[in-house]
Amino acid sequence: MADLDDIKDGKDFGAGTPPDTSRFFLKGAAHHDWGMKARLSAMFRPETGRTVMLAFDHGYFQGPTTGLERIDLTIAPLAPYTDVLMGTRGAIRTMIPPEVNKPVALRCSAGNSILTELSNELISVEIEDALRLGVSAMAAQVYIGAEYEHKSIGNVVKLIDSGLRYGIPTMAVTGVGADMVRDARYFGLATRIAAEIGAQVVKSYYVDEGFENIVLGCPVPIVIAGGKKLPEADALEMAYRAIDQGAAGVDMGRNVFQSEKPLAMLKALEAVVHHGATGAEAYQLFQDS
Repeated sequence: MADLDDIKDGKDFGAGTPPDTSRFFLKGAAHHDWGMKARLSAMFRPETGRTVMLAFDHGYFQGPTTGLERIDLTIAPLAPYTDVLMGTRGAIRTMIPPEVNKPVALRCSAGNSILTELSNELISVEIEDALRLGVSAMAAQVYIGAEYEHKSIGNVVKLIDSGLRYGIPTMAVTGVGADMVRDARYFGLATRIAAEIGAQVVKSYYVDEGFENIVLGCPVPIVIAGGKKLPEADALEMAYRAIDQGAAGVDMGRNVFQSEKPLAMLKALEAVVHHGATGAEAYQLFQDS
């Protein structure tokens, strides 16, 4: 093991050499088996290698937050217009019609709330129930540097191991504590750890400086979280910059369902992710809708 006092930040990320995707369209996935690749192909469009995910799992620790008071009225109508739905099994079963027939990234961690320490989570779904739901991926937080870092890593490892037995990808979601610095060094560390323990996809945050190196240093696809609600123009510009710097998609929630025009926002994100629109072009689409 390396001495902690001799760790140096990476510098040569091979920016001019893209990852090899000649054997499968997603980086890091060439050696997975058929079932794993099939589920990844349902989540990420093979023609672009990217995805637009709609996250509405916030209620598992926030309760009925703005925009999610009635998922059947706010999220279900948007489901046909996204590539992937990210939610809890309770919300999926009770408020999303199965005939929507969209891939599901299932929230599989819980055990906390906005009233307690967020990093103290547990695995909340057995693999058998994920199989019953027919999900395309399982997701859990990994809290690097937080009080319960070790436990959160263990949770994700358990999902990865059970997922590998049945060909279900695991998406590690980088959680950030209130006292942590949101910079390229931190997210480079968190995303790389998530990939090294075996996550097939990582959800993380965009940063203004160094994001390209975060992507290059992570050997599996990164999708960006939307985070707090931003003005639509800012959220679309953030999505554009992330895609331009190598992100494989977005997994946004509040920036969609708290928008004044959620469907228009979702379509604008699709324009950025799948059709090469800039942030400004996408915002014009949003305004014209």
